[in-house]
Amino acid sequence: MEKQTTILFTGDSITDCGRGREEGQDRFLGQGYPNLIASKLGNLYAEQRPVFLNRGISGNRVSDLYARWNEDAISLKPDLISILIGINDIWRIMRGLPSGVTDRFERLYRHLLEETREVLPDAALVLCEPFALPASATEEGWESWQSRLRDYSQTLQGLASQYGAVFVPLQASFDRAAERTDAAYWLWDGVHPTAAGHDLIAEEWLIAVNKSELDVFFKR
Repeated sequence: MEKQTTILFTGDSITDCGRGREEGQDRFLGQGYPNLIASKLGNLYAEQRPVFLNRGISGNRVSDLYARWNEDAISLKPDLISILIGINDIWRIMRGLPSGVTDRFERLYRHLLEETREVLPDAALVLCEPFALPASATEEGWESWQSRLRDYSQTLQGLASQYGAVFVPLQASFDRAAERTDAAYWLWDGVHPTAAGHDLIAEEWLIAVNKSELDVFFKR
């Protein structure tokens, strides 16, 4: 039997979104964008019987992701790893918390990608851009939020280019969406997506992956 394609989603609460954690719930992907993407791809490529996994954990920063990378990514030997992380790194910096005194985003993200390329050289990588809109959790110091988000976006685009990953742009899509109706309709507190916000993420993810060379990955 041909090896099944395994697609792993990982990150923070935006990815977690109530995913299953108990034994036997491994493929319960929660109520967010991973479930929407899996629904679409699982239907399109049913003959290949793809496997979808979610290892997002609420509150995680890139340092947390790196600390659990062997267990929650490498050991699973996925064919594609999709990462959405960074908003908690910015949040801790913006709040002046001790855990945000130094910005380790680029350094640890690079380590994470280097180890993945070393151990799983054929794994496809998808790097999702962190995003926010001005609402209850982000209105204070919004210009600084925007500056940090732009810096992280530039970092991720550079890493994606260096490590042969697909970059999924999300901030501009949320900015355009907020012109249609208020920001909280998409991100209820400026950070966490509503149902419509998760659908927007899934749509942009699928567009970016389908435009990339990874498209053939799902057709092998």
